[in-house]
Amino acid sequence: MKMVILVRDDVPLGFAMVAVAHASLAGYLKFKDTPDVEAWLAGPFFKAVCIVNAREFENAKQVADHLVLTESALGNREVAIVFRPREAWPKMFKFLKLYRTAPVIGVDASP
Repeated sequence: MKMVILVRDDVPLGFAMVAVAHASLAGYLKFKDTPDVEAWLAGPFFKAVCIVNAREFENAKQVADHLVLTESALGNREVAIVFRPREAWPKMFKFLKLYRTAPVIGVDASP
């Protein structure tokens, strides 16, 4: 089980981090009464955060059980989408890029 959060690639990093935090909580609250969330919470509750362009963002809105998040500081622009946790994902999700930032010099980010 995995929750997927998509963030538009034109959202500044600081706003993107806030959007992901909001998306995680909003997704849980929206879908908390579904069997999938119950199974997801039983663990491990994986999340994937992907960075998408405008076309990918619009296409993803066609997938069921999602919530679009906006940012008031950016004129209520749509910045992220969170999807109900699930086992199987549409094929398009296999081609999305994980959201990664440049490594910070001097910081070991290995697991």
